[in-house]
Amino acid sequence: MDMRLTGKTAVVTGASRGIGLAITQALAGEGMRVVAAARTITPALKETGATALTADLSTSGGPAELIGRALAELGEIDLLVNNVGGGDVGDDHVGGFLGFADEHWVRDYDLNFLSAVRATRAALPSLLRSRGTVVNVSSNGARMPHAGPVTYTTAKAALTAFGKALAEEFGPQGVRVNTISPGATRTSLWESPDGYGAALASSLGLEHEQLLAGLPSSTGMTTGRLVTAEEVAALVTWLASPHAGSVNGADYVMDGGAIKTV
Repeated sequence: MDMRLTGKTAVVTGASRGIGLAITQALAGEGMRVVAAARTITPALKETGATALTADLSTSGGPAELIGRALAELGEIDLLVNNVGGGDVGDDHVGGFLGFADEHWVRDYDLNFLSAVRATRAALPSLLRSRGTVVNVSSNGARMPHAGPVTYTTAKAALTAFGKALAEEFGPQGVRVNTISPGATRTSLWESPDGYGAALASSLGLEHEQLLAGLPSSTGMTTGRLVTAEEVAALVTWLASPHAGSVNGADYVMDGGAIKTV
């Protein structure tokens, strides 16, 4: 299917690896001009052909600075993908609520929630002019806050609610805002030897590979496997396209059937 995105412009945050890298590759493959932001520019990101910009989106000024640079590169912005985030800092995220000090809460909310607030606020004047689209990458943990580090899952719940509120306010002005909520995905959060998955395995007395092998069944994923970054990226391209012109305020759960409620 032709997504009719050729020549359109996009900004993708957290683009150096995992879901963000897959999104950048998919959008560039559809002919979009992409500004891809990350703290570290990886060789894989350079290979996408996107304009790769370094940015620390966890800081108060980082998102607005990025959007300013993107506007200088692209002109008007047609698509903003708020993908940056993470709960993959390892051992200090597996101890439960009483293990999280204020600095943990601030760090995780800055990265997983406020980065999207700040980037969207900076990009909205352009998105209104272009009648563009925002896609937020949240998590199925937003609906199951017990299923991961509480600082991460509650920040993602805030991100999901934020998307709904934006869609209601700016939909009548021509800007569509939608959310994708993946379940456990084959990214560094689960697979890195120093990420959350490895730390969780250690806390449970399991080998890392043992945890990953059992994760689909233990989390109720009826597909029997983890989500892939490419699957999330394919949904982003569709949501950005005119084919999804009547989709606004939606939250697409992509978790292999892990959430059982209606």
